[in-house]
Amino acid sequence: MRWTKPSLAVVATALLASACSAGAGTGPATAGASAKDTSPLTAALGGEKESAGPAPAVPGARSGGTVNVYNSVEFRHLDPQKVYAGAAYNASLLWGRQLTQYQVVDGKAKLVGDLATDTGTSGDGGRTWTYRLKDGVAWEDGKPITAQDVKYGIERTFGKGYEVGPPYWPQWLTGEASYEAARTKYAGPQDGDLAAIETPDERTLVFHFPQPQADVPYMAAQSSSSPVRRDKDTGTDYDRQPFATGPYRIVEHVQNTRMVLERNPYWKAETDPIRSQYPDKFVFTYGKEALNSNQEILSGRDGGANATTASDVLSPELYQTADTDPKAKDLVVSGRQGAFVTQLVINNERVPDVEVRKALHLGYPRQQARQVQGGSRIGELATTLSSPALIDWEKYDLYPARPEGDPEAAKAALAKAKQAPASLTYGYKNTPDGQRVAQVLVDGFAKSGITIVPKPIDPKAFLDEVHRADSPYDLFEETSSVDWPTPSTLIPFSFDGRAGSDLNSARYRNPEVDKEIDRINQIGEPRAKAKELYALEKTVMKDVPVLPFAYPTVNQLRGSNVGGAFVHPIYGTVSLAWLYLKS
Repeated sequence: MRWTKPSLAVVATALLASACSAGAGTGPATAGASAKDTSPLTAALGGEKESAGPAPAVPGARSGGTVNVYNSVEFRHLDPQKVYAGAAYNASLLWGRQLTQYQVVDGKAKLVGDLATDTGTSGDGGRTWTYRLKDGVAWEDGKPITAQDVKYGIERTFGKGYEVGPPYWPQWLTGEASYEAARTKYAGPQDGDLAAIETPDERTLVFHFPQPQADVPYMAAQSSSSPVRRDKDTGTDYDRQPFATGPYRIVEHVQNTRMVLERNPYWKAETDPIRSQYPDKFVFTYGKEALNSNQEILSGRDGGANATTASDVLSPELYQTADTDPKAKDLVVSGRQGAFVTQLVINNERVPDVEVRKALHLGYPRQQARQVQGGSRIGELATTLSSPALIDWEKYDLYPARPEGDPEAAKAALAKAKQAPASLTYGYKNTPDGQRVAQVLVDGFAKSGITIVPKPIDPKAFLDEVHRADSPYDLFEETSSVDWPTPSTLIPFSFDGRAGSDLNSARYRNPEVDKEIDRINQIGEPRAKAKELYALEKTVMKDVPVLPFAYPTVNQLRGSNVGGAFVHPIYGTVSLAWLYLKS
């Protein structure tokens, strides 16, 4: 089916803004806001004019000073081809650039050309996409960024160890349904040149796909679409200190402790329609408890007046302060976390009986779990796999359950199981919040005759632990999102039985669903494809592979001297690339 740039613009104008999350607002909001507006977020697709740069000025912004960024844990990855989480995407905008990216004005996102002159030109019914790089874009040492650098970065996504990032380039460029199958055709730069990407000159890239691909402009905004210069590729050490293309460069990084960014002298504002360069420095500090960091920000002591957090949210212990103290309330930055959905994930390989999974769904004390995390301020209770932020979203509730849990209904479902488990292990982040939720689940499920054995996990290792193939956990909580505002990256990637546990964290296997995924992936018109995917979502949910919990809201803090803070409508955390110090 033909897929042209004008058609994409129509769909993008109708709805965008949820790539790896979303939320809105240009400043702090009410601390207790529950963000009940679940209408789709909107954004336009910008053209060459909007892609030119510089970025729109932030009202009231001034240059100078050092912004402190606190977080209890370090980012999982900095290597752009491995980054695959909203907070890391958001922070990496400070030092990294992509082919396209989201410009944000007054809380609204617009996809524009970043390194590229526009969002791409398609041909051959969507099987070919062409990008042209801007003049003047440079690395942190002043050398020009070339088309070959972008191609090399994308070639890296095929390599061993890069399966932790998005799988789309390998799958799309080879026509294979799985990342593993794609790597049998090309396994990274060590295999030589990837013929599917042409670079006829230093500023032009031409992508050739075996099948029509409508979503290339969105994928071009992913971190894995960042350039990497071959002579600066330090292998695993690139995860510690990637070479910069953005307004800042990493000058110091002690992992899990501290990272310092200084201005990149070779970044040119006139080439960048997205980012600003107001502060002189950003200093990231890792390892403090979130509560301590939040207290420092609220009090303004020890640099807290000039600080924000990368992803740590407002601690429950401080809710009352934020609700009753006007000065504290003014420092809360709130917004809906876009297309994210929080779920209690069930390891379907360890819990294969659908009746046991139904019993968990019916007995799940959702209301109590939400209450100990902050009540309605953390978001609405969910009944679907997909977020209300998506295009043509359909609300449904296949197995209605009481928010507080229904022990009798859960026991009835458990009685139908072929073999009820003696107990189930629940892996959780060993934080105060995680401990509170774990206790709620232990107590709540006990009423349904289900014994939960809580297993604390170091927060720094949590994702690796629960996603590894031999993970010993039956249940764990996870917040995840589609990568752009259609359901095309939900079921086809998170519930494809051929995918590994890093993507298919529920280890869900259904060959009939896999066949439907292959059929639907041939549909080129996004709304028709979305309709089929929502129908398939309901088929998946009949098997209860996960338990939807919430459509989350983000509440973070900014220091009293920090201006320009808002929740990024795509990445779902406070945007660092727009910050400035008031004095």
